[in-house]
Amino acid sequence: MTAFAVALVAAGGIGGAIQAALMGRFGERVGTLEAFAFATLLTALIGAAVLLIGRGGLGGYAEAARQPVWLWSAAAMSALIVLGITYAAPRIGTTATIGIVVAGNLVMAAVIGRFGLFGLEKIPFHWERLVGIALLAVGAALSLKR
Repeated sequence: MTAFAVALVAAGGIGGAIQAALMGRFGERVGTLEAFAFATLLTALIGAAVLLIGRGGLGGYAEAARQPVWLWSAAAMSALIVLGITYAAPRIGTTATIGIVVAGNLVMAAVIGRFGLFGLEKIPFHWERLVGIALLAVGAALSLKR
């Protein structure tokens, strides 16, 4: 199961870079907000199809709706990522866009882990983690150079 999890997130990383490039082009052609809205609609349809096929029904929506509203903010975070990459990729490039997204991901993940936010396990900072975050931040900044 761990190997599958690693493979799935690695595929997500590859998909994220492709998504940034494609959404940037899409946004240039139809407008950032239009591309964002259309892609979000298609994502919802794909999600419904996956739920229907994987679970045999759409009852999972009702279960999700019964969860605390603060958990729903994950959808807003997804929207923020898609809107951000759609706007940024054609302006600063796909490499810089993804570099900054990954650096931001890592910094926030370290904060979440350090303080055990959202009920997750606390994972202390060690110097190696701090150096890795700093190097990634430097790399993201350097990727802005064209």
